[in-house]
Amino acid sequence: MKTKQFKTALSRILCTVLIVAMALFTIGCGQQQKDETTNNLHEFTQVYEDGAVIGEGETEFLFTVTDKDGNSKNFTIKTDRETVGRALQEAKIIYGEMGDYGLYVTEVNGIVAIYDIDKTYWAFYEDGKYALAGVDKTAIVPGASYELRVEK
Repeated sequence: MKTKQFKTALSRILCTVLIVAMALFTIGCGQQQKDETTNNLHEFTQVYEDGAVIGEGETEFLFTVTDKDGNSKNFTIKTDRETVGRALQEAKIIYGEMGDYGLYVTEVNGIVAIYDIDKTYWAFYEDGKYALAGVDKTAIVPGASYELRVEK
């Protein structure tokens, strides 16, 4: 009788320890993911050096990435795609998700800007002016320049 009670008590203690361990593991993993997002450690995009020529194709355009501190990197993009967004996605220099208004860019050249986290976002410019359409809706004009800037 005592052996049966001992085994039952031991089983309950082990189950409780496992449940607590799983809960702590789940909380720890969630915190790690949040820290990585806010520290720009996402790896959805390629990181290119300033001056890189990216891609292959007949059409060529200039692309600039400007971070929250105003540091810029310039690239030459070569593509056969019709839109800026598609060309940049193909080169894996931008990452985002489709939203109600088109592609919501969250990462460019390894730099993350997500409004819900740090009140920053990627602003899209065409030839130095704020673009009238999103990056995924803007047709490539050969020789034009495009820029994504982190803004608040």
